[in-house]
Amino acid sequence: MAKKEANFDLYIHDLLVEAGIQADTQGSNIVPINEALKTASKHQTGKAGFPEYTAVVDDFVLVMEDKADRANLCLKEADGTISMTVQATTDYAVNGALHYAQHILQKTTYKKVFAFGNAGDSKHHTLQPLFVDKNGYKWLPEVQTFENFSAAHIVEYYKRLVLEETPPEDIELADILKKAKELHEYLRNYGGLGEDEKPLVVSAILLALREKEYGFNLNQLTGDTLESNTDGAILYQYLEKNLQRAKVAPEVKKQRVLNQFTLIKDRPQLNTKRQDLGDKTPLKYFAEYINDNIFQAIVSNGREDYLGRFYGEFVSYSGGDGQALGVVLTPRHITELFCELVDLKPTDVIFDPCCGTGGFLISGMHKMLRAAKNDTERKHIKQQQIHGIEIRDDMFSIATTNMILRGDGQSNLICEDFLAQDPGELQLKGGGITVGFMNPPYSQAKGKDTANLSELCFIRHLLNSITVGRACCCDCTCVRYDWKDKRR
Repeated sequence: MAKKEANFDLYIHDLLVEAGIQADTQGSNIVPINEALKTASKHQTGKAGFPEYTAVVDDFVLVMEDKADRANLCLKEADGTISMTVQATTDYAVNGALHYAQHILQKTTYKKVFAFGNAGDSKHHTLQPLFVDKNGYKWLPEVQTFENFSAAHIVEYYKRLVLEETPPEDIELADILKKAKELHEYLRNYGGLGEDEKPLVVSAILLALREKEYGFNLNQLTGDTLESNTDGAILYQYLEKNLQRAKVAPEVKKQRVLNQFTLIKDRPQLNTKRQDLGDKTPLKYFAEYINDNIFQAIVSNGREDYLGRFYGEFVSYSGGDGQALGVVLTPRHITELFCELVDLKPTDVIFDPCCGTGGFLISGMHKMLRAAKNDTERKHIKQQQIHGIEIRDDMFSIATTNMILRGDGQSNLICEDFLAQDPGELQLKGGGITVGFMNPPYSQAKGKDTANLSELCFIRHLLNSITVGRACCCDCTCVRYDWKDKRR
């Protein structure tokens, strides 16, 4: 048992190192904590007692007690409270950790302690944190790593999980998403738009609003009936300028996107004044609503990615995660999970051959940007390391807009048939694709005549398009692939 516990201690040590937490063993290099532990025996004799690990992160103390058997995780009293008898604190991980935490609080000036009861082995274990202060202890969700207790995350974790505070940015985002739902209703009631048209109208307005610092003004939308001066024509003029400013190229690609936005100037219902909208056209009403309730608030807080979040949420209202668009959009929590599954690095080159609205590319881009060391790396990630293919013109336009709204581009998105692409040429993108993400169109293969469109064909073609790297495909299948050795 002693050997098993020693091995488990080493495993816990590795998790701490992985999280960047410098912990002390059987004592503490912090003098007040070490002095307190000299009288912290779990046998409650007043002699020395030392937990497996102690650490100080920010103004929090971390204290850990390990046991080699999960049966020795925690002993509770009949009323459900943690037992603090000598047997309990000696033989059980949570009880021992709580004992040390309380002793540190009593004998030092530290006010906040995270106590961890860890029980099991490297393969099967439970890491159970408690928050302990002068008011008692609070059970927290089990963890798999100590990343949330690193210097970069511990304060936020404390606010969210211990104080149960909602961060201001979450409150703002919740309000933005509520507005998105209201806008969805207005587009349906006043615009007479189909489910596949609503995201395109919103895309057009969002791109036009980005031109406000270059001359666009909502007062220019007067409801003029002259064909070249309708509200839709003016919005189209400015969104075209924004595509130029975003350097969407080549010209054929930009024109392909613009073709999807012509409905704002061609649809009479969108450009006709309505008395129930204060003698405004639906387009002006929509543009004012987006500007006043969403765009303005986001820009004033410098949160461009929130504007993208709004857009993604809005798409989900259009027929349930995009199903009305003829596709099933991948939820954000799945795209972020995939980034974790492949252990995405800032040096990777990512590729989604069925990119839809760009969900995988956006999650991958954000993860890589957060890990990048400087602006040069971030610029290279945006310009060279994000690639996508989408076969449908409308979805391609939505994906392009979505990427522009997030400050990247669109430059490496193409509107083509993935299965018609030469995998050898795809391998060369960005210096060599290393990570593939895909939610293939499962519904295409119904019989022998369409067997070449099965999801397996998409997966095989994706793997053949990767040099040396990893791929994730819904249903969350994760593989590693070495092109040279053909190993998967």
